[in-house]
Amino acid sequence: MADEQQKQTETPAADQVNVEQPENVVEPGAENVEVAADATADAEALKEQLALAEAEIADLQKQLAELQPRAQAEIQNMRRRAEQDVEKARKFALEKFAGELLPVVDSLERAIEVCQSEDEATKALKDGVEMTLKLFLDGLGKFNVEPVDPQGQAFNPEHHQAMSLVDAPDAEPNTVVAVMQKGYLLNGRLVRPAMVMVAKG
Repeated sequence: MADEQQKQTETPAADQVNVEQPENVVEPGAENVEVAADATADAEALKEQLALAEAEIADLQKQLAELQPRAQAEIQNMRRRAEQDVEKARKFALEKFAGELLPVVDSLERAIEVCQSEDEATKALKDGVEMTLKLFLDGLGKFNVEPVDPQGQAFNPEHHQAMSLVDAPDAEPNTVVAVMQKGYLLNGRLVRPAMVMVAKG
């Protein structure tokens, strides 16, 4: 009996025992709470970035919608200008060539004017030159080269070049009374103006 009492006095009570707890012990579930908080913060940041990206996309789509009609109009204008340039190049490619041939026409016309004699030899020559000139003018006509012969017409500064003003009582003022050299057009564009004499006003 005495021994048992002694053991009971030596053994401390459970509530009196000092159990040392480790300093770095993490309560169960604390890590999960921190990870969840970090995930929530990351999700919020991603939501903000997504909202900014969507706003930027909407702004770019709006700008594209505004620019698209303008770009299409610009492309159409460029296409139209290119087509016009090609058409002009096609229509007026022969302009310099036609200009070089016109003195030949002038020479043939002068030869016909000189051959006014009734001599048979001269008459045959004149007929030959006239035929040559006709063939030449027909060839030019196939390429839309047209003569400008404004005899008796009103003076047109776009197609005529006035060499002098003359007194012409029988003609209206500012009328062409004599053509010194014919002019020529290529598809409506002036290749060479007609040299004319104009009645005074």
